[in-house]
Amino acid sequence: MEAEGRVPGPPPLPPAGGGIGAELPAIPPGAARAPLLGAPAEVLELDDEEDDLEVFSKDTSLAEANSFSPSMTISPSSMINQYKFEDEPELRDLFITVDDPESHITAIETFITYRVITKTSRGEFDSCEYEVRRRYQDFLWLKSKLEEAHPTLIIPPLPEKFIMKGMVERFSDEFIETRRKALHKFLNRIADHPTLTFNEDFKIFLTAQAWELSSHKKQGPGLLSRMGQTVRAVASSVRGGVKNRPEMFTEMNDYMETFSQKINVLDKIAHRIYKEEREYFNEMKEYGPIHTLWSASEEDIADSLKGVASCIDKCCKATEKRMAGLSENLLPILHEYVLYSEILMGVLKRRDHIQSELNSKIDALANKKADKDLFSEEIGKLEDKVECANNALKADWDRWKQNMQCDMRSAFTNMADDNLHYYEECLATWESFLASQTVDRHGEEDSEDRP
Repeated sequence: MEAEGRVPGPPPLPPAGGGIGAELPAIPPGAARAPLLGAPAEVLELDDEEDDLEVFSKDTSLAEANSFSPSMTISPSSMINQYKFEDEPELRDLFITVDDPESHITAIETFITYRVITKTSRGEFDSCEYEVRRRYQDFLWLKSKLEEAHPTLIIPPLPEKFIMKGMVERFSDEFIETRRKALHKFLNRIADHPTLTFNEDFKIFLTAQAWELSSHKKQGPGLLSRMGQTVRAVASSVRGGVKNRPEMFTEMNDYMETFSQKINVLDKIAHRIYKEEREYFNEMKEYGPIHTLWSASEEDIADSLKGVASCIDKCCKATEKRMAGLSENLLPILHEYVLYSEILMGVLKRRDHIQSELNSKIDALANKKADKDLFSEEIGKLEDKVECANNALKADWDRWKQNMQCDMRSAFTNMADDNLHYYEECLATWESFLASQTVDRHGEEDSEDRP
C-alpha cells in the first residue's frame, strides 16, 4: 500500500531563491548518478500496462537545471567566470521534491512510485507540509489536465512514451534515477509558473491521498472525448493556414520551426560526441596499463613508461569528469528543449484551432440570415476565447523564451568551464611529465661528462 498523507505542524521552509529544479535537503543517500550509455538504441514500444517504463530517449539522462551559483568551483584562469550572473532570488512559497523511489510488484504488473514532498506557506493549503506517493501514470494525468485547462499555456515536458533498448535496463538504478530527476523537474517547472502553480488539479496531485486522487481522476472527460478534441485540432491544422491569424503568431510559428530544426541537430550531434568520448575513454583505460606492463621488461625506460601510464590514468579521470558534465548539464537541457519545441508547436496549433472556430462562425453568419442573434452571441463568446488564448500565449511565450535563453546560457557556460578544467588538468599533467624527463636527461648527461 502507498503510505501518503499530510504531515501536521509548520515545518521550517527552505531558503528562498532555490531556482527551478532546486531540491529539498531530505533526499536519501544511495541514488547513483546514471551513466549515459553510448550504444546504438532501438525503440521499444510500450502498451498501456507499461506506461511506468517510460523514460527520456536518445541516450540522455535528465538532470535538474543548474542555476548560476557563486559557490561553484571554477577555474581560476577561466575567462568565462566574468560572464556568470545570478538573478536576484525570488520569493517562493511552494517547495517540492521527488525522491525515495519504491518498486511495487503485483500479480499483473510491476511499477515504481515516488515520494512527493510539498512544503508551502500558501493559505489555500490546509497544511504546511504534505507527503504522498505517485506513480508515473499520475504525472501523465496531471499533464493532460493542465493542457485541458490551459490549452495555450506552455506545459513543461515529461519523459517520452517509449524506452530506448540498450540505454538502461528496466527498473535499474540508472533508469529510476533518470525518471526521478525528470519528474522532479516537471513539478518544479509547474510550481514556478505564475498560472499553472495555482491550478486546482495540481494542488490535488500534491495533497490528495491515493483513493482521493483515484476518485478525482474518474471525474474528468473520457478517452473518446479527449480523442475527439485531438482529432478536431489536427483536422483544423491540416486544412491549411488560419485566416486572420495575427502576425505575431505567424512569426512565433516560423521561429519554432527554425528552433526545432536547430535544437534537434544540436541534440543529435551532442549525443554523437558523447558516444565518441565514451569510446575514447574506454580505449584510454586499456592504453595506460599496457605501458605499466611493458615497464617490467624495459629497465632502462621503466620510469618513462610508468610516467606515461600515470599521465594517461589522470587524463582518463579528467575525461570521465567531462563526460559527467555533458550528461548532467548539456545533454538534458538540449533534449528538454527538443521536447519543448514539440509542445510549443502543439500550443500554436491549439491557438489556431480556436481561431478557426471563430472564423467558421463568422462565415456561417455571413451566409445565413436566420438565427442571427444566436450566431452573434456565439461569435462574441468565441472572440473572448480567442483574446484570452492570445494573451495567455503571448505572456507565456515571453516567459518561455527568457527561461530558454537562461538555461542555454547556463548549459553552454558550464560546458565551456568544464572544457577549460579538462584541458588545464591534462596540460598540467603532461607538462609535469616533460619536466621530469628533462631533469632525468640532464642528470644522465652530467654523469657522462664526469671523468
